[in-house]
Amino acid sequence: MPDLPASHRLRAGRYAEPNRIYLLTTNTLDRKPIFADFSLGRLVVHQFRRAQNVGLAKSLAWVVMPDHFHWLIELENCSLRRLMRETKSLIARDVNECSGRSGPLWQQGFHDRALRREEDLVKMARYVVANPLRAGLVEKLGDYPLWDAIWV
Repeated sequence: MPDLPASHRLRAGRYAEPNRIYLLTTNTLDRKPIFADFSLGRLVVHQFRRAQNVGLAKSLAWVVMPDHFHWLIELENCSLRRLMRETKSLIARDVNECSGRSGPLWQQGFHDRALRREEDLVKMARYVVANPLRAGLVEKLGDYPLWDAIWV
């Protein structure tokens, strides 16, 4: 494989399949803790809900960390590229507007992991929503406000 920038290597060989389960992760630019501000983190949640409402992806579990998010989805009527491009773009627009900041919000690209249906989705959802515990942000999951899972 040619020596490509990291964001291009993330896309190499990416294939999106409708009705497949994916774990998606993306980071803020320079890992700035933008979403330590709860109100800005809620803007991310709003875009997760929008994506579901317009039929792009069904949200199974998610957590918004101060400098990134993890989103467990079932892909519906779009590509991963379109889902993440729209979601990240709309979040950046909203965050910039609400916070008075300007410029890019996200690192380029995103990480995706396709899951087999047989895999324990509940176990993966628990892994996703337990990120604040592992990061030492809270002592109990219920103390962290920016997460959800359909199994809870």
